[in-house]
Amino acid sequence: MGKTSALDRPTLAWARTQFGRYYASQPVDPPSRLARREFAAFPFAADNLMRRHATLRTPSEFHEFLAREVPRHVYYSSAYYRRPAEPTMSAKEWLGADLIFDLDSDHLRGAEQLDYARQLDLVKTRLKELADDFLFGDFGIDPAQTAFAFSGGRGYHIHVHDERFLGLTSPERRELVDYVLGTGFDPMRAIEGRREDVRAGRSSQDLDDEGVALAAPVAPRTRRLAPPDAPGWRGRTTRAVLEVLRRWEENGVDPAAKEMIGFGIAPAKAKRWARLLVKDGGAARIRSSLTLDVFKKDLPGEFLEAIVPRAAIEVQGETDAPVTTDIHRLIRLPGSLHGGTGFRVVPLSRDAIDGFDPLRDAIVPVPSEERVAVTYVDDLRYPFPSGPVQATAGATDELPTPQALFLILRGEATLRPSPG
Repeated sequence: MGKTSALDRPTLAWARTQFGRYYASQPVDPPSRLARREFAAFPFAADNLMRRHATLRTPSEFHEFLAREVPRHVYYSSAYYRRPAEPTMSAKEWLGADLIFDLDSDHLRGAEQLDYARQLDLVKTRLKELADDFLFGDFGIDPAQTAFAFSGGRGYHIHVHDERFLGLTSPERRELVDYVLGTGFDPMRAIEGRREDVRAGRSSQDLDDEGVALAAPVAPRTRRLAPPDAPGWRGRTTRAVLEVLRRWEENGVDPAAKEMIGFGIAPAKAKRWARLLVKDGGAARIRSSLTLDVFKKDLPGEFLEAIVPRAAIEVQGETDAPVTTDIHRLIRLPGSLHGGTGFRVVPLSRDAIDGFDPLRDAIVPVPSEERVAVTYVDDLRYPFPSGPVQATAGATDELPTPQALFLILRGEATLRPSPG
């Protein structure tokens, strides 16, 4: 569930008015199989307690519910139930559930060093990798059977409606998550070893397939990375290794050595290998040939055992596992407003993701001249495309309503009292 900052009663009333305007003027599309879903909502109230087990059987009931309740947060079940209004899971009678993937910036490595806007850029990049590489690629899911949504806060959701996944149990969904995370994969499997027939220029595997005994003389075993387009984690790991080498070439000897030392390689070795890879062109030769033996004895297994797992880690999938594995999960309703930001939970197609900017496309549409007086609680900077907001704590300002709502709901600004 999203972060919700405490608000005083006048601010709660003001924010509820803004949400009420939205739900009265912007019809939200009901989800598929509406009558089989459970709905839940947090009200604009000081107690902030969730109200759940609601059943909305028709689009008319659905729209009336949003207009009447004006929820601060609203969720619906990824699961389908025979009796969704029952108060216990056993009584609801589970019939199946959409497969949901949730990516939030606070789950991404390195995101804590970024501001909000750059976190959103990073999580969008990871979203596309998750969809294109894993869901559409390795899992073979038809993109037409998926729906995307900006969560309204820090990330994105992917809803998979493919009938093949609806009946998966929680442990079975856990297996999908483990695959995405690379759990249990040995990155060294991305390295292929072969012996080359010096006279014929053919590998021992070729000779074995033809039933011909291996002929001498035989060159030492060569070590090659799996092809970059190899399926699954083998190809993914190769692509990551090549990217690490490219980065080292670009950054130079000293940064490469420093990163290797961070891998646990002794400083003297790291400096020597960095020179061989960067200054002497070894990295370029590996990237062009995939052959890891370019340095002969100067590139021992210790180096491979350090770089390959680290490179694989850089491309490991990152997703909120409990969301995917929980077959009774409540997920934020696409089209609703997020009670911690005032942003819309924006439904998206895969093609629309590239050009989507939450700071522009998720704000609530209001008259452009409408402004709200606020006092800033924190030093802040947000690069809204309509005009950046930058301020120091204690300063006052008049902002467009969507930006004011965003900062107030995040606890970074307060409503400025009206004179008198």
